[in-house]
Amino acid sequence: MRMQYEESLRNRLSRGPTILITVFFVINTVAFGQGLMSERGSSERESRDSRFSHSSSSLTPVKSLALEDPYRPITRGESLRWFITSTIGLPHRAGGIFVSAVGTALDRPIEYGPHWDGFADRYGMRMACSATGNAIEASVGRIFREDPRYFRVPDRPLKTRGGNVVWLTFTARGHDGKFGPAYARYMATLGNNFLSNTWRVRSEANAQHALLRTAGDFAGRMAANAWEEFWPDVRKRLFHKRN
Repeated sequence: MRMQYEESLRNRLSRGPTILITVFFVINTVAFGQGLMSERGSSERESRDSRFSHSSSSLTPVKSLALEDPYRPITRGESLRWFITSTIGLPHRAGGIFVSAVGTALDRPIEYGPHWDGFADRYGMRMACSATGNAIEASVGRIFREDPRYFRVPDRPLKTRGGNVVWLTFTARGHDGKFGPAYARYMATLGNNFLSNTWRVRSEANAQHALLRTAGDFAGRMAANAWEEFWPDVRKRLFHKRN
């Protein structure tokens, strides 16, 4: 009986990468076609921006911008870099290690077990789901022309900066520079967490856990925004003291 359950569990987990790859390529195909139609009239500027974006390493995070700076829409190259660094960047890997370690210590979900193999399973599941969500947000964001980048307000009071962290958790900038609901992020976060029920272990493959994961993902996005907002100031002070 146990062997049958473990085989069923492996089959469920193996479907995850297949669904992830399918979602990624389908959405990117639609996004690419949409991009060709909407950007044909401004191909020269897009080509210049893309060359600038591709001159940086794909593992280099997209630079944080200040809200007061003149707005420049995100390019396809920058969207790709955002997807890569938001999935396998150092802060995100560190967060995944921490969450997976806590889950292993608490033995949740119990199917993975409280050991190194269980930690690896939890970390792999988190990375797969992170890649799926980021791929959906980046691809659908190209269709909706939403900008997933964070925009700092470094010269504002602390209360205003904290409000900006929360505000940009649920909103995104459009191609015209105006802010509106982050529909691509909503679709990615909610859809990803319900989609992952198809390959998650039995104890967390339900609507209740999907909603809890969705809330946790928005909390994680808020924490990432706080890092983008305040870490440059902390780093500047640290290096200033050392010098």
